[in-house]
Amino acid sequence: MNDKPTILRDISWLSFNHRVLQEAKDETLPLFERIKFLAIYSSNLDEFFRVRMANHRNLLRVGKKTKKELDISPKQTVRTIQRIVNRQQEEFGRIFEKKIIPELARHGIFLKRRLDLNEIEREYVESYFKENMLPYVQPVLLVKDMVRPFLNNAQLYLAIQMKGKANKKTYYAIVKIPSDHLPRFIELPSLDGTYNLIMLDDIVRHSVSWMFPGYDIEDTYSIKLTRDAELYIDDEFSGDLLTKIKNSLKRRHVGPASRFVYDRTMTDELKQYLEESFELDRFDILAEGRYHNNFDFFKFPTFGMTKLLNPVQEPLPYPQLEAADDFWAAIREEDHLLHFPYQDYESVVRFFEEAAKDPHVTHIKIVQYRVAKRSRIMKALMAAVKAGKQVNAFIEVKARFDEEANLNWGERLEQAGVQVNYSFPGVKVHSKLALVRRVEDGEERIYNYLSTGNFHEDTAKIYSDFGLFTADERLTNEVSRVFSFLESVQEPEEPFEHLMVGQFNLRRGLEDLIKYETREAKAGRPAAMTLKMNSLQDESMIDLLFKASQAGVKINLIIRGICCLIPGYKGVSENIHGISIVDRYLEHARVFHFHHRGEDLIYFSSADFMTRNLSHRIETTFPIYSPDLKAKVLNFLDIQLNDNTKARLLSDQQTNAYFRGGSNISRRSQEETYHTIKRELVQYELEQAEKEAEEAEKK
Repeated sequence: MNDKPTILRDISWLSFNHRVLQEAKDETLPLFERIKFLAIYSSNLDEFFRVRMANHRNLLRVGKKTKKELDISPKQTVRTIQRIVNRQQEEFGRIFEKKIIPELARHGIFLKRRLDLNEIEREYVESYFKENMLPYVQPVLLVKDMVRPFLNNAQLYLAIQMKGKANKKTYYAIVKIPSDHLPRFIELPSLDGTYNLIMLDDIVRHSVSWMFPGYDIEDTYSIKLTRDAELYIDDEFSGDLLTKIKNSLKRRHVGPASRFVYDRTMTDELKQYLEESFELDRFDILAEGRYHNNFDFFKFPTFGMTKLLNPVQEPLPYPQLEAADDFWAAIREEDHLLHFPYQDYESVVRFFEEAAKDPHVTHIKIVQYRVAKRSRIMKALMAAVKAGKQVNAFIEVKARFDEEANLNWGERLEQAGVQVNYSFPGVKVHSKLALVRRVEDGEERIYNYLSTGNFHEDTAKIYSDFGLFTADERLTNEVSRVFSFLESVQEPEEPFEHLMVGQFNLRRGLEDLIKYETREAKAGRPAAMTLKMNSLQDESMIDLLFKASQAGVKINLIIRGICCLIPGYKGVSENIHGISIVDRYLEHARVFHFHHRGEDLIYFSSADFMTRNLSHRIETTFPIYSPDLKAKVLNFLDIQLNDNTKARLLSDQQTNAYFRGGSNISRRSQEETYHTIKRELVQYELEQAEKEAEEAEKK
């Protein structure tokens, strides 16, 4: 890919995370929402180092022969990543210190450091430390050539530089900051109506002299070690995959270092001492500000100041299903498309709860990738078993960072009598499917729910996804075959004609659709496509898009995260326009629209254009057949393409410049989408009221 206008995957990801950081800088957002984006940025970065950076560090250690076979230089990539992250961290610090802190003060909220405390606050801090923190701080004097202390993954510590009172020699120590046991932000007593906070880190700083009475404290600096989170289970080989995953989860928290962060004001002497003590090399370490684990800003206290939060945007009801007298008849009559979180997730929950209690339902099937801790859907599955129904759940236990939760749910479902199937070796199952089999007038009928998002009641409130309810036999027959494959691992005898399914026809199907538009453009006919997804990285798909652009196909990309393709490159991608939208909700839906000689083929998908999705997962891409639903989706895409408030331009410069075209009127797609759906709801309610009035008049 290096000879084409492309960007390395992880460099592009860092550009995405910078878009998140931009939101923290956006003064049009409520203050606490900006603080939340600081937390999102930090959480994203932490996961990046635990997964992606750990991979690059492993490449640094491979032999010369293997390095020659790589398309990239691991050392150069690591240096580039570190340079970008360091620049972003400095920007993070400026936003926090120069923008957030003064704005908090304007609202009477003060984040104090230990030297700012008055006498009452000092007494409170000292009392809080002795009563709440003392058992957890674990002070350790560092002595060379002795057993070094183990740094827990992502745990905060203070590194201390001090001198012995008797011999005046320099000593070093570490102390744990117990944010795993106590709140990170501690409210201080106030007599003047203001809100005063101190971070747990600074309470420990204030108290270190008590822990080392024979020393004079010179300074303290925060540190944190992040460990490699890859499980390395080699699941393509024989063996008990579940046992391997369970054992690997136990080792995850003691894995090798992937990042050591330290306060950039730390002395060179102490930094070198820590490097030697914890056997770190220069690729492991990264300077940050005074505080780490800034994802703790998710829990920043709001003091009931709702005006500093986004206005509550209640999910809109979908009465066509939520209030339907006959839930199944409503789906038989027509397909139903829901758009979360703008619309309530209640219809999805009702799909399972109705099936669990309906005496005509015989089977329920579901694919579980990520699920809520408290899930009405899972409870409905267990209730269905008690009601005598056959329930099958396929659980993907390799969903990163949800492995343990999925294993626990699998055990609970099995104990309740659900037939549970687990992960395949070498392949992840990422489809979002559910099936209900119902006996009606002596015949079996299948109902499906297909989605771009997981069966997760919590993320459905913050992730933007689509879900389709259908009884269309073109789809239900093929969804049934997907479940048969998941349960038997026997390849379907008939090919998929309507669905595109990973490991079978997904890659080829998408390639054929792109090639069709390319041929149309070469023949001088209108040709266009709009591709909305989370990530675009796969080399062969990028090459096809380049060829389509060169043939004259008009291509719109709406990519939230990774986009390795550079749009607008003369002679290669000049017919490709790319934007990324980062706003209140996380854009998670995958939507593919192909002009197809005016037929307007529209597909939703669980898959991004990533090699892992197209080649190493069971994914499902499904068509929208209803003309009315197609029109809604096209309108939704048009709204996003004309966003001139939260859309950023994707370019080779990766400056994340805001897209300001399309209209002189400010258009913010997520707000516009909500109000569009709200208008449709009002129109539907008016029509229903008119029908009821007409029926009453007839009577």
